[in-house]
Amino acid sequence: MNITLAQLRCVMPKAGVMAALYLPQLNAAMAEVGIDTKARQAPFLAQFAHETGQLARVSENLNYTPQAILDTFNRKVPRFTQAQALQYGRTADHPANQQMIANIAYANRMGNGDVASGDGWRHRGAGGFQVTGADNQRLCAVHFGIPVDQIGDWLRTPAGACRSAAWYWSERGCNALADAGNVDAISDVINIGRITREQGDAIGFAERLALTNLASKVLA
Repeated sequence: MNITLAQLRCVMPKAGVMAALYLPQLNAAMAEVGIDTKARQAPFLAQFAHETGQLARVSENLNYTPQAILDTFNRKVPRFTQAQALQYGRTADHPANQQMIANIAYANRMGNGDVASGDGWRHRGAGGFQVTGADNQRLCAVHFGIPVDQIGDWLRTPAGACRSAAWYWSERGCNALADAGNVDAISDVINIGRITREQGDAIGFAERLALTNLASKVLA
């Protein structure tokens, strides 16, 4: 079933004029992968709302302060030194160097080269669910028949943002998780990339859950 503009605006009240732009793209993308029941559409829309700031962005925001850099990227593996965080993070004295933050944060993983390669920035998160890294973006490009050197720009379009999010959702079995009502597992898959044992450890889980509950009521 298609969602209506009124329903989308209820789930994403901050979307403004973007709601009308994204509505047909979201409906088409959901239909493409069988996100066709309330149980599936509610968490999909909730995750999309959270990841895009209610349609405000479909490109990764790396405007971090030094402390946010350390909190975000050094949780498991120390990718930034204190000096690098201070040099590239946003302070009262200078804006964040988002390009360098991406190049350091994503160097030598997900198919990216080293810092000097610029792959971190080139393949920074894009799309409704932030497809990140050379390997992931290449898989997405192949699936949709988009040239690899154009995939980043495509992911940042309304059609690309919606279709890539639906593809990611489908590829990782989120329809089955939605049928089971497992918002925690869905949030893990979208935010962490895998299901974890810990409950509520996905970044922004409280909002993801609240948005899912809201969407469920709106779509009833």
